[in-house]
Amino acid sequence: MKFDLEYARQVIDAEAEAIASVGPIVNESFARACEMIRDCTGSCIVSGIGKAGIIGQKISATLASTGTPSHFLHPAEAVHGDLGRLRESDVVIVLSYGGETDEVIRLINLLKQLGIALISITGESESTLGKHSDVVLCMGQMNEACPLGVAPSVSTTCMLAIGDALAFTIMKAREFSVEDYVRFHPGGSLGAKLMTVDQSMMFRPGEKLPLAEVSDTIKRLLEKTDDLKRHGAVMVVGKDGTLAGIITDADLRRLVTRHGQEAFDFKAGDVMTADCKRIRADALAAEATALFHKYRIDELPVVDANNKPVGLIDVQDIVTIKVVG
Repeated sequence: MKFDLEYARQVIDAEAEAIASVGPIVNESFARACEMIRDCTGSCIVSGIGKAGIIGQKISATLASTGTPSHFLHPAEAVHGDLGRLRESDVVIVLSYGGETDEVIRLINLLKQLGIALISITGESESTLGKHSDVVLCMGQMNEACPLGVAPSVSTTCMLAIGDALAFTIMKAREFSVEDYVRFHPGGSLGAKLMTVDQSMMFRPGEKLPLAEVSDTIKRLLEKTDDLKRHGAVMVVGKDGTLAGIITDADLRRLVTRHGQEAFDFKAGDVMTADCKRIRADALAAEATALFHKYRIDELPVVDANNKPVGLIDVQDIVTIKVVG
């Protein structure tokens, strides 16, 4: 069987041209839709049936992952119990190219009864859906790319682009940060790459840290840190509380091996590795990974902007969150 590859290219070109043609949809109505979604105190519900419904599920997922509470509502299921998902404080986005599908029209009636704001993404502003929407985002009439000219293709691709434009415009207006994104994607590979040291270190804000002063004896150092959670090093600070150095378990073993009982009388300042490697709490965990690999160390002090210890990160913490790659 020989495939018409030129036709395949024409499909891609047709969809690309269609997306470019809906640029004018970004107007005052689009801005109003963004405002409604941004100011919504409930959830942004997305609905549609068939291929448009599948696109709606993706738009809802994008909204949810970028700071806008959202979930998908199937219009047919709405009349069989799922209507209970809706609240007056919600905003609903309905996707329907023709705007006349029976299930969609039935959903419109339910939304109007509940007094819920309605945004539509459609190809016909004068359709039943368009006429009863608070905001209409009209794509206009389009020729589908399929050989028969009927299977949703160009229209659904444009719906997806419009949905992305809405979600990301609102995301930008919310000043949604990398840290916010990571919080919503902790299990993904991108989330791991963008995770900060503060999010991955073993100690949480307010917890007692393995700290000793430069003037403490090794005996006193052990007494101070004996009741702390697992750690493989003690951070040594000066009188001003800034990081002066680090003493690892390996350092202590070597000290005891060489000096026996006398080792406990040594000062922390004499044993520590001064000017040790350190990292800011707001740095990416991937940067910590690079330091672990480059200098072949297992423990890394975490400091604030004033060089004062706020935590300790272990190479195993990085492995656990799968940053190492």
